[in-house]
Amino acid sequence: MANKTMPHGLKVSDYLDQIIDPQRQADCRRLHELMRDIVGETPKIWGSKLSSGIVGFGEYHYQYNSGREGDALRLGFANRAQNISIYIMPGYQDFADQLSRLGKHKIGKACLYIKRLSDVDEAVLREIMVESVRQMDEKYPR
Repeated sequence: MANKTMPHGLKVSDYLDQIIDPQRQADCRRLHELMRDIVGETPKIWGSKLSSGIVGFGEYHYQYNSGREGDALRLGFANRAQNISIYIMPGYQDFADQLSRLGKHKIGKACLYIKRLSDVDEAVLREIMVESVRQMDEKYPR
């Protein structure tokens, strides 16, 4: 089974420009800047639709013991109706200390949900993202 979330030829600038709320757009532009700085690679839109895509930085190839394999982003974010989703591929289970210091958020396995960037401590968010990329680079060298 192929991975449904793949990079497409959609432009990141178009993705950011289509965010209607000015504060949300500013937050996403700041996340774009932070992640580009951390990963050091040009982002791509992952997903087949601009409105539901993920801005993904870097790639890695995975293969499970089952034989399933694919490519995924190293770090990314998405503007969603209710929040901004921040994706780190190692997942958030090893970040209890940082999450306790982060500020207002919710988490899923590999996804952090925030309403706005001002709700969290940007330095702690950066710390999480840097460590996530370090772990990915160790497990999946570029």
